[in-house]
Amino acid sequence: MATETPQRAYQAPCPGCGAPVNFVSAQSTHAVCSYCQSMVVRKGDVLARIGKVAELFDDHSLLQLGASGRWKGQSFTLLGRLQYRYGEGTWTEWVAMLADGSTATLSEDNGAYVFSIPQPTQQRPIPAASAFRVGATTAINGVSYSVASNQSVALISAQGELARVPELGAAFDMVELRSADAAVLSIDYSTQPPSVALGKAATLDELTVTGLRDSSQKDEKGRQFSCPNCGAPLTLNLNTTKSLTCPSCNSIVDVSQGMGGELKHAIQDEPVQPLIALGTMGQLQGTQWQVVGFQHRMGYAPSDPDEHFGWEEYLLYNAKRGFIFLVDSTEGWSVVRPATGAPVVASNGQSATYLGTRYTLKESYSAETNYVVGEFYWQVQRGQQTSNRDYVSGKNVLSMEQSPAELTWSVGSQMDSATVAKAFKLQDKQELLKRSDVGATSSTKNPVARADFWVFVVVVVLILVLSRCSDCDPNVENCSGSGSRTSGGSFGGFSSGGGHK
Repeated sequence: MATETPQRAYQAPCPGCGAPVNFVSAQSTHAVCSYCQSMVVRKGDVLARIGKVAELFDDHSLLQLGASGRWKGQSFTLLGRLQYRYGEGTWTEWVAMLADGSTATLSEDNGAYVFSIPQPTQQRPIPAASAFRVGATTAINGVSYSVASNQSVALISAQGELARVPELGAAFDMVELRSADAAVLSIDYSTQPPSVALGKAATLDELTVTGLRDSSQKDEKGRQFSCPNCGAPLTLNLNTTKSLTCPSCNSIVDVSQGMGGELKHAIQDEPVQPLIALGTMGQLQGTQWQVVGFQHRMGYAPSDPDEHFGWEEYLLYNAKRGFIFLVDSTEGWSVVRPATGAPVVASNGQSATYLGTRYTLKESYSAETNYVVGEFYWQVQRGQQTSNRDYVSGKNVLSMEQSPAELTWSVGSQMDSATVAKAFKLQDKQELLKRSDVGATSSTKNPVARADFWVFVVVVVLILVLSRCSDCDPNVENCSGSGSRTSGGSFGGFSSGGGHK
């Protein structure tokens, strides 16, 4: 009886420089020479050079080629790496070889991960990308999904072994769908017919990844350049940064094209000072976070655009956990994380269910970013607008933001100001941090039935009339108008804290 031939590594000289190029996976058809960056294709026992790839954009990932882990009881090893660019930033896909010789994809976007397995397509053809409208629902292989993203993307660099390679720099469509059980279905239109992969979000700890790159290998000095508006020296501390603000002139500087690309800027006036300084370290929910970005946002009801309310968002970063948001609104503080799955929204839009919890619609409104400072992993712009909905369940909030190309969900939980002050060692500013902290007045129950509520309203109105004369400006303050923002994440972040995966 014949026995299965064990898989063996294959090595051949690079046709560009003569250095050895290794193939470990039998399914790998392409590889990138680590010496001269030549893209080579394997044709039998001969390698042919088909071009050269750009240097990898150093995103300071903890992953590296050769790292290994386990997925659903089966071991895997990372053999290749593909970097893509889309409208709001970049993301990385790692080629993983499973123990049975098949390949999978570990997508990485700013510290969050999705492990995906190629899927056979259904009997009928996959529709064109233009047929998938963001926010709509559709069925693939008999499963209902919500369309979360429809983007034009392009491959910008590659490394290691690759099963297939889209044309470098050529734009193609990528559609991403989400299910109620947090599955992620990606449709890649760089091939015909389109390729489909099904995945789930996972942390590095859940994947039991070993062989991670030592964080000490990172260049902690950062990249330096001059502000294109005023010439002041600027430093990028995070290599995932797509935009940052100049501390001298408050301009928003776009670095999404890399340091070699054209630097674009937008001038900002009326600077808003964050209560928690950029760079501050804080301990929240058992994890150490650093404040890397801050933005002030403004909301208004579509039925009455003259009524505005403002809130603020701090972007927090951890090397292994990625990014989360600390939201400061008139109703209190909350910690917000991107949601992986697609909540099921009731037909009348008045409720949504996510991971077994039912949330009730609190408000619908339009949101706009009107001031930013710090570094951001997506290409932030002043004036960015989204359509938003907030659903509540007790102290928890489920928020939806929709732009023409993306629909993102985030889940948040409220916390009192004392917790925020302790987390960031700001006890001396505790009075400034106080809000309508979690308690009876922020309950979902209607407070107007209570007599003390009306006494409170009268006193507040008198104080506002006599001392402030309606001077509160929602462009720079957390002002309450027709509504008040409870929680929510920022444009550009969903399952993995970024605009994709």
